[in-house]
Amino acid sequence: MDPLEEPRLITENGVAQRVGRIVDGQVRALGYRLVRVKVSGLNGCTVQIMAERPDGTFTIDDCEALSRAISPLLEVEDPISAAYHLEISSPGIDRPLVRPSDFARWIGFDARVEMAVPANGRKRFRGLIHGVEGEKAAIFLPDVVEGEERIHWLDIRDMSEARLVLTDAVIEESLRRGKEALKAAGIEEEELDEGEEAGAEAPAPYRPRFAPTPKPQKKAKGPGRFKKH
Repeated sequence: MDPLEEPRLITENGVAQRVGRIVDGQVRALGYRLVRVKVSGLNGCTVQIMAERPDGTFTIDDCEALSRAISPLLEVEDPISAAYHLEISSPGIDRPLVRPSDFARWIGFDARVEMAVPANGRKRFRGLIHGVEGEKAAIFLPDVVEGEERIHWLDIRDMSEARLVLTDAVIEESLRRGKEALKAAGIEEEELDEGEEAGAEAPAPYRPRFAPTPKPQKKAKGPGRFKKH
């Protein structure tokens, strides 16, 4: 399957879902994958769109390109009646896991899963990602009493949220992958601007940031705001 066509099995509800449906096609057309959409009351109202390339990288230039492409689309489709700030970001180190490939990429690392549909009599799981088969991911629970099941196969579609846990191992691996991505792109770390580093499975572990000038208009104008991870 084309990585850009792999569907998200964990999606949003309500307004965030409408925003996701509007921008998903444009995100894929530019060579990125939509990760999550979140609408919050931050700064009045903020629409946060997390995206990445299929290899997990996402740079400042990617943020800017995606913001320029989807800002006009949201203006036309008008999914939110109130004024809002648009925020484009990478998924970050403690990233959401929304596709089978996300789980497969992080086998052996700690994850936290919240089930919308209970599995094996429980809704919350925290443990190591043990494996992936089709649309199911296995979570290994190291801290269970003797005799209890340690490996739980969970249907990803039945999850309401899943994300990596921010551990030293995840940070170290993210930095390693970020450096590899830089090397593959022919960029030496010394070429990065001061204050930038490789990490978060991206050439830099950041979300570039700037806020549009507030105006008495229906929506906040400008290419958006980019936040640092």
